[in-house]
Amino acid sequence: MRFTIERIRTLVVVAAALLLVALGIFLARAKWKNLLSRRDLPQRLGLGITEESNGYSYSHNLGAHSKYKIHAAKEIHLKNDHVELHDVVIEIYGEDGIQTDKIAGDEFEYDQKSGIASAKGPVEMMLTRPPGTVVGSKKPAGNGKKVDRSHTVADALGDAGQVQVKTSGVSFDRNTGVLTTAQRVDFTMTQGSGSAVGATYDSQRGYLTLVQAVELTTYRGEDKVQIRAQHAEFDRGSQECLLRAATMDYRDGQTDAAQAKILFRGDGSAAHLDATGGFVVTTSTGGRLASPTAAMDFDEHSQPRHGHLEGGVTMDSKQEGASAQEGRTVHGASPTAELDFTAQGQLRHAHLERGVTMQSEASSLESAGQMLHVSRTWRSPVADVDFRTIKGGGQTAGKTQEEPETIHGTGGVVITSESRRGNAPAVPAKMIADDVTGTFGAGATLRTLVGTGHAGMEQTTATGAQQRASGDRLTAQFVAEEEQGNVRSPVSKSKPGAPGGAETAGAPNVQTAELDGHVTLFEQPAARPGAQPQPPLRGTAGKAVYEGAGEWLHLTLNPRIVNGGLELTADKVDVSRQSDDAFAHGNVKATWTGGDSTGGGNQGGTNQSRTGQGSVALGGNGPAHVIAAEAQMNQSTEEAIFRGHARLWQQANSVAAPEIVLNQQLQTLTARTTDAADPVRAVLLSQSAPGAGIGAGNTHGQGAAGRTAANPEAPSVIRVRGGDLKYSAAEHRAVMHGGVAGAVVAETGSATSTSDTVDLLLAPAGKGGGGQAQGGQAQTAGGEAQSASGQAQVDRMTATGHVVLVSEGRRGTGEQLVYSGATGDYVLTGTAAARPRMTDPGRGNVTGEVLIFHSRDDSVSIEGGGHQTRTETTAPQMHGR
Repeated sequence: MRFTIERIRTLVVVAAALLLVALGIFLARAKWKNLLSRRDLPQRLGLGITEESNGYSYSHNLGAHSKYKIHAAKEIHLKNDHVELHDVVIEIYGEDGIQTDKIAGDEFEYDQKSGIASAKGPVEMMLTRPPGTVVGSKKPAGNGKKVDRSHTVADALGDAGQVQVKTSGVSFDRNTGVLTTAQRVDFTMTQGSGSAVGATYDSQRGYLTLVQAVELTTYRGEDKVQIRAQHAEFDRGSQECLLRAATMDYRDGQTDAAQAKILFRGDGSAAHLDATGGFVVTTSTGGRLASPTAAMDFDEHSQPRHGHLEGGVTMDSKQEGASAQEGRTVHGASPTAELDFTAQGQLRHAHLERGVTMQSEASSLESAGQMLHVSRTWRSPVADVDFRTIKGGGQTAGKTQEEPETIHGTGGVVITSESRRGNAPAVPAKMIADDVTGTFGAGATLRTLVGTGHAGMEQTTATGAQQRASGDRLTAQFVAEEEQGNVRSPVSKSKPGAPGGAETAGAPNVQTAELDGHVTLFEQPAARPGAQPQPPLRGTAGKAVYEGAGEWLHLTLNPRIVNGGLELTADKVDVSRQSDDAFAHGNVKATWTGGDSTGGGNQGGTNQSRTGQGSVALGGNGPAHVIAAEAQMNQSTEEAIFRGHARLWQQANSVAAPEIVLNQQLQTLTARTTDAADPVRAVLLSQSAPGAGIGAGNTHGQGAAGRTAANPEAPSVIRVRGGDLKYSAAEHRAVMHGGVAGAVVAETGSATSTSDTVDLLLAPAGKGGGGQAQGGQAQTAGGEAQSASGQAQVDRMTATGHVVLVSEGRRGTGEQLVYSGATGDYVLTGTAAARPRMTDPGRGNVTGEVLIFHSRDDSVSIEGGGHQTRTETTAPQMHGR
């Protein structure tokens, strides 16, 4: 915003000089009035004439000193009542008797009938300021004291205090008191020179008019200043100067005013300026400030104090870059602008209101060799800008200039931006807040933004992903301009106002951003060709901190994340703006609802996943819950990973492991461990046949939760532990391997088995209610067993590889063991080379092709050789059955 500070006061200061010069020429502190406004002057010239052929003199005394003297070398009386005076010199004296001004002409002619005196030929005037006299003062300064010359005529006339004037064709009308000339008027002074064509002075009204082509060349220090005006007027009584079509050219630019009215104090200093019909300030660096009307107040030293621009203020600037393609342009607009200045006349504050708009366009070449184009727009009802004064560099070295220090917008601020790298698509972003304050660094580069009240950021990435964040307060810090180009843009996939990524950059120099209070977060991944839409990531927190360098968003103070069917809370949640992945730390708690992964919600009022076959967790209809120390949600794979004493449960089914992975896209659950001392553990319900598992092995009279002698048909529990577990919702199947644990151990209410692998087939969860068959199962339309309890239950368990079964004191070995929840039977088989074997403490060893353990009555059946044999190996019964 440098374009607002380009020495606005210069116009007024130099205009004051023009006025004072003009006054010196035509007024000379009303001396012309003293000389020519007297109606009886021509008569006095005639009355005092003594007929001398070679000399004429006339003087008018005031007190003990002469007021003025007129000398002529020759006089001629003409027959037409005209009087000619030749070689005329008019000397004007001050009240102290010291000569101040001198007017000389070759010939003057006076028409006694019309009362008009005319100068024939050129006229020269030398106007001199009495030493130490302040304009408007009647007494000379002195008394041994230093005179304050800061607002004397010397400021305009120079140290010598003299102005030399040359003109011609001067006439004076005795009847009206008007002095006129249609000729060119030239004046010279120590600090410059000027001219005008045509002049009129009304001595009675004290009104001076410079008719046209007004020009003044002067200097401010070593800098040349040129002022041109189409027309100029001065009212001595009101101390007002009017300039029309005025233009001022100076080192730093140009100022234009269609019409400017300047009010002066009695001491000659400017007090007020009114410009109408268009006021424009243009800088040498491409800056432009314009408004239809402008008003300016000045202090006693003619320094600007306050300014008011109205009618549609526009501000434009242009800054060239290192190459032709690089650079920055700024355009601002506001119906009104209030300007405040320091005591030294430097811009201190600008107040813009009634709808402020600021737009910037910047292009730069990054270190990677591609062009970065960034545009920003600020909109607010009100904006206040504070400026600071700095020392210029380069061509302005040693001089001071103003640049913005802070900007403050109120009433609802909206900052939008759009960036594009190379030929990549444009990336929009937006920042909003009720109140926004920004600070600027060196070179007017934006350093910080603080937004309060309904603060938020939103953006769309180059790939089409949408990101939004909001809170009570937003604080953003930007990378210093000199650091840019070496730092990868921290606006990933993205601000006004907002964070983003390498190929996007809504606000490409955001270093950090912080949201406080009632923080909400929304991120919708971009659609992938041929893939189903990914669920949005939603979050809430008390605080969110964005780090531009790593493109991370940190959520703290009770953060909560919802991603598709997963809801998660933790002490802290980190979200990567590059990948949209989320990482939860400390006291992680999650709920898996089994909802549609597209984010569209459940259909038909059920909690089924998009496969329509039950929850991805453990096949039940209810939500699954997870606790862990850490969690990670991978947006691209739709995978949630829980680590550190992770435990997942869904109704009565549960899994515990060092790591649990839920994949919503594949509809799978995976649990694994790397420590044999901390195996994967699963507890699953198994629908048992009537009386199953009630025997000597049930020492507590209850084989599973809810299953007692009085309720023998209640489901039992299968406990499995091993090295890893994988569950597929599509297959309703859970497979556990021994892995680092060495073997899989499965425990039911009546038996324990070890093996290399255990395969658990779960009956799909039903909707509950009627249709219950024997064993607590219903049948699907395809004849498949279905749990009627509303949660998944084990229909069959298959253990393979080095199987060892222990039940009621008996021990069986083989290669495969199949357990059926519907019948309660364990079927143990082997290979042709190694048949299954059972060791009974009372009966010894038994073998066959198939050994069947019946949990209903604790008996064993042996099959082989085309026939079946039932052994008498029934274990003793528990009392009370």
